[in-house]
Formats: sequence, C-alpha cells, structure tokens
Amino acid sequence: MKAIIFAAGIGSRLGKVTEVRPKALVEIGGKALLEIAIRKLIKHGFDEIIVNVHHFADKIEEFLSRNRNFDIRIELSDEREQLLETGGGLMKASWFFDDHKPFLTYNVDVLTNLDILSLLQYHQETGTLVSLVCKERNTKRYFLSDKNNRLVGWENTETGERIDSLPVSGRVNRVGYSGISVVDPELFDLVTEKGAFSLTSLYLRLAAENPILIYRHDADLWMDIGKPEHLKAARDYFQTRDIAALL
Repeated sequence: MKAIIFAAGIGSRLGKVTEVRPKALVEIGGKALLEIAIRKLIKHGFDEIIVNVHHFADKIEEFLSRNRNFDIRIELSDEREQLLETGGGLMKASWFFDDHKPFLTYNVDVLTNLDILSLLQYHQETGTLVSLVCKERNTKRYFLSDKNNRLVGWENTETGERIDSLPVSGRVNRVGYSGISVVDPELFDLVTEKGAFSLTSLYLRLAAENPILIYRHDADLWMDIGKPEHLKAARDYFQTRDIAALL
C-alpha cells in the first residue's frame, strides 16, 4: 500500500525548535515524528511511502539514509524551490500513485493511535472519493458534516468565515480534522488548481458534486505538535508512556 507523509512545513510556530531542524525530526519519546509516522504505517501494511520536503530537506534525506529507509521504498518529493502546501504538494507527488489504488495522506506532526486498517475498510465500503479522519474536539477551524457524515462545509469560529459546499437542512456536525485521509486516485483528474493550494480548499470545492465523507475517531488518542505548548504536552505525556502504543 502507498502513502504520502506531509513533512515540508516550516513549523514556524515552534520557534527555536525548528530553527535548526525540520519539524519532522522533532523528537517525542526519543523518536523523531517522521520515524513514528513511518513505523505506524509499516505496521499497518504500507510498504511504499513518499515524503514531501522543503525546510531542512537535507536533514530528512540524511535521516532516511541513516535508517536505510526503514527497509521499505521511500521516495522524496522535493519542494525546496517552492513550498506547495498540501494540495500542491500532493499534485507534485501524484506520479508516485500509479497503481490506481486508494492511498493514505498523513501529516507528520500528528500523534494518534488511530486504527488505520479500520479507516481503509470504511473507505472501501463507502466508495467515497475521500475519507477525512476527524474527531470532536475544541479548535478554531471545523469541517462541517451532515447526519450521514458527508462533508458539507467548513467554518472558522474565530474569524466567522464559513464556506458551504452543500445546502443542509437540520443539524450540522462540527469536527476537527486530524491530519489524515484516504484518497481515491480519481481525485487527480478533478484537480484544476495550480501551484500552491490547500487540500482543504480542494475538498470543499469537490464536495459539492462528489461524496467526501468524515471518518470519526472520537475515542482515539490524538495530539497535534504544531505549537510549543502542544509539543510540551506530548513530551510530558510520553515521559511515562511507551511511544509504541501509537503504532
């Protein structure tokens, strides 16, 4: 199975932590975030992974080489000249997904004990274009879904901005995106955006005419390492717990 790990982000919100290393090589429980992500994917049957790189790309290259690519096929999608965001990054790496099978997208800065096999089964059974992994949590930006878990919009509760992809009558569910999705490769034929763009904006555009579903994992552990306080919380949590519990 194939996956892309998004590891190109600068991680500017982490301040001094990412002034000398990429966010992907920040350590939790003695392991780099990139290693945690790769080992989790390997345990769930993934044997071909592409990693997009930009900030300190050479350090990620060295890390993978030192670990002999963890004995699987790992390719790099080089964004050193231009950071392309998640949407543009996926399109640059689209050549990798040539087997016409659904693949996983995984943000390197998330920690979770999500059962990926259950997610893949859900995607296969529903036949959706994209399965977005989400959970009920406090955040500023929410995906909106209807009673059937179909993506219908997005909302920023801090700014008041809202994008509606589909009209909905009745209750709308607000969920936080967990940085993981399963994508059907037919998505590539639907992309008209060029250059740098986000997958969120793409999904919201496509949701008007294509089924994009929310996969809920409310009971799972999930942490985002994007801010200093979140990084500290994760490091404190795994001081007394084995990081292998995430795999």
